[in-house]
Amino acid sequence: MPARSLEDLIRGSKSVAAILYNQQTGANVFPGVPPEFTNWRDEQRAWQETCVLFNQSYHMVELSVEGPDAFKLLSHLAFNTFNGFSVGKAKHFAPCSYDGYVIGDGILFYVAENKFDLVGRAPALNWVRYHAETGSYDVRVEVDERTAARKDPSRRRSYRFQVQGPNAMKVIAKATGQPAPDVKFFTMVRLTIAGKTMWALRHGMAGQPGLELFGPWDDGEAVRQAIIEAGREYGLRLVGGRAYSSNTLESGWIPSPLPAVYTGQAMKAYREWLPADGYEGKASIGGSFYSERIEDYYLTPWDLGYGPFVKFDHDFIGREALEKIAGKTHRKKVTLALDSKDVLRVIGSMYQKRDRNKYMDFPSAVYAMHPYDEVHANGKMAGLSTWIGYSSNEGRMLTLAVVNAEHSEPGTDVTLVWGEPGGGSAKPTVERHVQTGIRAVVSPVPYSEVARESYAESWRTRAQAS
Repeated sequence: MPARSLEDLIRGSKSVAAILYNQQTGANVFPGVPPEFTNWRDEQRAWQETCVLFNQSYHMVELSVEGPDAFKLLSHLAFNTFNGFSVGKAKHFAPCSYDGYVIGDGILFYVAENKFDLVGRAPALNWVRYHAETGSYDVRVEVDERTAARKDPSRRRSYRFQVQGPNAMKVIAKATGQPAPDVKFFTMVRLTIAGKTMWALRHGMAGQPGLELFGPWDDGEAVRQAIIEAGREYGLRLVGGRAYSSNTLESGWIPSPLPAVYTGQAMKAYREWLPADGYEGKASIGGSFYSERIEDYYLTPWDLGYGPFVKFDHDFIGREALEKIAGKTHRKKVTLALDSKDVLRVIGSMYQKRDRNKYMDFPSAVYAMHPYDEVHANGKMAGLSTWIGYSSNEGRMLTLAVVNAEHSEPGTDVTLVWGEPGGGSAKPTVERHVQTGIRAVVSPVPYSEVARESYAESWRTRAQAS
């Protein structure tokens, strides 16, 4: 009997939104590393003050795309340009549906002639796999699943480390015995550490410099130990799963757009290809926003801050839909700085026997794979919060949100609706609770602590130009 497809799952339900909202899957976990090596507060502070080592070898999917048509295939699925993209470079890769809504994203590495590695969450990689297998492309694809989905969780194709922070380049110089490479952002060079040769990608995180290192799996532990040793005098800290998941609050990347694959006749064949028990079928939605229309959860490139990267210099899936909306007013990505007194009120409700608010965990308060909380302004819905957590560096609870343009000005007062309607969904991560409002101030992305009364003109200028 053939395995059930995502289309079978949807066809047999009254509401796919209700299925995902009551899904028995909690938030994504970060396997392979302990929750904390020391404590998540110091681990957070280290990426702003000294240096950190992230071990990213376990939680992301990796897809190898190789062959004469690899470039053609990937360009046809991306709304950003491939002009000037060449071996030794990397780029953000974010495909969209035929209707112009984002399916997912990842980082695309151009590692050799006609050979690419795409790394990230499953939805964007699944979309590439589907077109490689069903289209008329001369390509070969090979998926290397994340640890949680592997039969042999202890072994993958590649290790992947990030060395980030003010002292990152000093650590790299000591580990290599050479001056740290001076390369442009998202450009790769070859390095040797502990006698092992690897790729090094110039990266950055929350405004801090660093490199992402990757090479053959069997080389990983020797490289990791050499980095740890080199980092001792520079305050390097290892970062566990708890702190890692909160970094995005400072860097401003929204990691959790719901893949826009559940509707549309043009997407039906893809849904028939996807398994019912895969990422898309097991995804969970959580938060104060609930709609029976699954389309209300879809996000455009402009919602996610990718609008400036949409380029109509090539043919790609979703181009016609994006051309129709490109000139319109769009929602904007912002950071919301939550009112600390209101946050303390929510936390304080845990010491009541009744009428408790939704539990707010630290440092990440995300309790579903795809969080969606309502943001209100003047008593009306003004946008959606998509990620929430605490930054020890800023001493604030922050969220990444998508709000209507008229409410996007830094300093605007809004309210985050915290907790699910009706006392909560059937997700095991959701206890019975009472919804409440938390005041918040619209702030920049990436976030920096700013006075409500004045914002530097340079920030406004950069935001408009980006």
